[in-house]
Amino acid sequence: MARKGRKRRGRSSTPAVPKTQICTIVDELGNMGLVLLLFETPSGFAIFNIDGVQLFLPKAEEVIWLKEFKTFKDKSNAFNHTGINSELAQMIKKWHLPGQKLAVGKQEHKSVIEQKLKISCLFNDAVMEVMWGIKHLMKSLVPQEESELPMEERLQMSYGLKTVLNRHGFNVKPEMVNERIIDTACVLYDCDLCETKHSEFFLSAGECIMEVSGIACQGWSLMKIATALKVLYDPETDIVYDDPESMLSKDELLRLKADARLYDGKLLKRTGAAVYNEIVWAREVKDDAIRLLNILVHEDGDAATPENSVPPGRGDHALTLPSLKVEKTRRSTCGNA
Repeated sequence: MARKGRKRRGRSSTPAVPKTQICTIVDELGNMGLVLLLFETPSGFAIFNIDGVQLFLPKAEEVIWLKEFKTFKDKSNAFNHTGINSELAQMIKKWHLPGQKLAVGKQEHKSVIEQKLKISCLFNDAVMEVMWGIKHLMKSLVPQEESELPMEERLQMSYGLKTVLNRHGFNVKPEMVNERIIDTACVLYDCDLCETKHSEFFLSAGECIMEVSGIACQGWSLMKIATALKVLYDPETDIVYDDPESMLSKDELLRLKADARLYDGKLLKRTGAAVYNEIVWAREVKDDAIRLLNILVHEDGDAATPENSVPPGRGDHALTLPSLKVEKTRRSTCGNA
């Protein structure tokens, strides 16, 4: 029996998406949004189940698990001029449910399967992002596969990886990509997702601050709002500004401390404190990741833009990322960024 493998990306689910949009995606995919995925390995093929709804959301947390892996003596004959190998066809039919979509990594596979097996297939950019992630994590997701993918195939630049790196000012050519750059970029993605998932919470908190204290928070950074909430939750604590973006003016600080009691029942203090700690942690990890990427990219001959360097005194304790975080990124795909 195939060993079950599961991977998750990021610390949390996607930003809020209208339920009507999700229901529409589920209806289009059928089978409650569960998609079958055919992945070609060096010596055979693997069948996975994947939460297909995540393929169509702005930021996805992908959940995927292995159903079966099978080696083929002559894999090149699995798809041929007559159609599809009977052994592979039986493997697909074994796991395919009526009306279920099948995600594939090649246009020719889509054409043959739809023509010969009458199974509707998905082949698009989102699917290719997932395929790239599986290639990168093949050893953990398909442990039965003993052969290695060629390095140039495993480390190609995916759209998601390129997007994350570009977002933070890194110009990395595909031939420069290595395992450490991929892992560190996944940490950046994780930190971005951490901030994104709390965006609505901070938006509502900013509106509450305006309503109660008359302080306009438009244009404030996420870290500045987080710092304001920290003052409201614990007005007696001295605030240390490690990040210029989090700095409150003297008048803002005094007003928030004076009004702290007025927020009782309006803001969830325990939730706010937990969110503050998580955001600060994510920002520290992000700084370390950017610092490390500056070094890694510079070593490969193309330094990042200066404005994305970690300020002196921040992140000096770590030129490698926290081991727990790096281990977590080994289950990431960096796609759909």
